[in-house]
Amino acid sequence: MRTRREYEELGTDPERRDERPLTGYALLMGGYVISTVTAATLVARRRGDAALPTPADLALLSVAVFRTTRTLAKDAVLSPLRAPFTVFSGPAGPGEVLEQPRPGAVRHAVGELITCPFCLGQWVATASLVSFAAAPRATRWVATGMTVVAAADALQYAYAALEETEG
Repeated sequence: MRTRREYEELGTDPERRDERPLTGYALLMGGYVISTVTAATLVARRRGDAALPTPADLALLSVAVFRTTRTLAKDAVLSPLRAPFTVFSGPAGPGEVLEQPRPGAVRHAVGELITCPFCLGQWVATASLVSFAAAPRATRWVATGMTVVAAADALQYAYAALEETEG
């Protein structure tokens, strides 16, 4: 395990430091496994054999997970939630920011997780499916909201592209 001093001295130069905070990854992995098994056990005890999502539910949840992970990982307004684990690097698009993980095994691992929509997707998808098993109607309602936001975003980008072609 690297010390905080080593991270501060070596900075973010990939040539000079190990970028893989294995202790942090192991803790996150353990937390994910424990929370997933616990949630699945609670849902199984509470609901018995919960119904599987329909193909329409999966499509709805997929778009909602996409939009939710993008919001959590990149939204400028949510920067204060990521700040303990990240450092601002610059803007990354309309309403989005680019952030880098802070040094330290756990902070770096969490920083990587919460700034990467792809990495965060598994966590959000698992939470969505557990939520769906526990409360399908409420989960569909929330997922519909995030899906509407994703559709609105797509329309904003399409409108901006049309404006550029009219030049």
